[in-house]
Amino acid sequence: MHIQHNIRMRKKTFIIIAAMILGGNCVTQAQNEKEEITVTDDDGKEEIIDVPEAMNYEVDSLLNLYYSKTYLQPDNDCNYRDENKTYPKETYIERLSRLPNVMEMPYNNIVQQFIDRYTGRLRHSVSYMLGASNFYTPIFEEALEAYGLPLELKYLPVIESALNPMATSHAGAAGLWQFMVATGKQYGLEVNSLVDERRDPIKSSFAAARYLKDLYNIFGDWSLVIAAYNCGPENINKAIHRAGGEADYWKIYPYLPRETRGYVPAFIAANYVMNYYCEHNICPMRTQLPAKTDTIVVNKDVHLKQIAEVCGIDIDELRTLNPQYRRDIVNGSNKPSIIRMPATATNTFIANEDSIYNYKTDALFTRRSLVEVDNTTSTSSVRKSATKRKSSSRRRRRSRVKRVTIRQGDTLSEIAERNHTTVKKLRQLNGIRGNNIRAGKKIRVR
Repeated sequence: MHIQHNIRMRKKTFIIIAAMILGGNCVTQAQNEKEEITVTDDDGKEEIIDVPEAMNYEVDSLLNLYYSKTYLQPDNDCNYRDENKTYPKETYIERLSRLPNVMEMPYNNIVQQFIDRYTGRLRHSVSYMLGASNFYTPIFEEALEAYGLPLELKYLPVIESALNPMATSHAGAAGLWQFMVATGKQYGLEVNSLVDERRDPIKSSFAAARYLKDLYNIFGDWSLVIAAYNCGPENINKAIHRAGGEADYWKIYPYLPRETRGYVPAFIAANYVMNYYCEHNICPMRTQLPAKTDTIVVNKDVHLKQIAEVCGIDIDELRTLNPQYRRDIVNGSNKPSIIRMPATATNTFIANEDSIYNYKTDALFTRRSLVEVDNTTSTSSVRKSATKRKSSSRRRRRSRVKRVTIRQGDTLSEIAERNHTTVKKLRQLNGIRGNNIRAGKKIRVR
């Protein structure tokens, strides 16, 4: 075996908190209809705001993810009644002001609408997200710390994807941080037919932190950064221009897209509910920490099913640990590629490396790299076939010729128009010179 050429062990062992993060092939889809909320101001004027797409995901789909089914359970020791408690507005203001945040978290009736949505109809989704956050928060915080960003940004994926790593928006954004393809590639995430690193929680988190830092360097205001993350910096600049140069989210608010108007309030509400869930009788799901994982690097193409079946690993677990591989194929021959697996399986992989690469290769890798052209047909046969085609073509051309009778007063141009041809073709087909034709005579047309 050539283990040194084909695989090397990574020295650092990872805790699966940073790895057991995907749900097989289960993709949570948003509802077809966009959800909206209606806000009424002090003057009684109503405004309709789009709800961020992730607030429409069904909790049943979230709980069907592999790691949810395996490592999250309801907390039967939590004795809260499943009822939302409401408070005076002053209470919400005071609680938001107590959060240990750098970012501004103001209160208004729009923020209240989103708090009510999270603590009311979405309370079971919040229970899921509180449990799932035990997997993701260490990843998010590490990435944010690396770029010196406020840690409260760790709640941005709550409104982006509802902490569903397989989330895909109607516009094609993917992963926990909902990167579009172009933005993902701009920030170093590989996306092709076999790999989509937007779904890799670790790589996408560091890419998101870089993007957020760049946006802050542009706007210098965290509310504008959050809004720009949703609709793009171009739309924020347009709104600032339309607002007469005002660089305040709440002043450019009327000039923003409808979903972006609800985006910052939803982010504030997410920060609120992820910190004050107890006050609203929401029980977090209980998290069981998964086992340790380790990584290997391969320099050959390998299919996840080859690894799973030879090493005795659950294929869904292996997919969960390697979310970036879209079709279970690790394209190691293109460039060295990382595979994450349970720590106990890495030695099994090393001991069975050749067997893994050779296991069901023909069935799992069907793309051909070399094909032969069938040259068994003789040249004479080809000539005969060509002759037949030409003969057949001449017969078809002859069969398309028909004769029509010239009417009294007809001109060549009228006959040509009536029969979808040209005067030039009529003259050539019938040997006509000039424009003289006689009524009652027959003329050929094609």
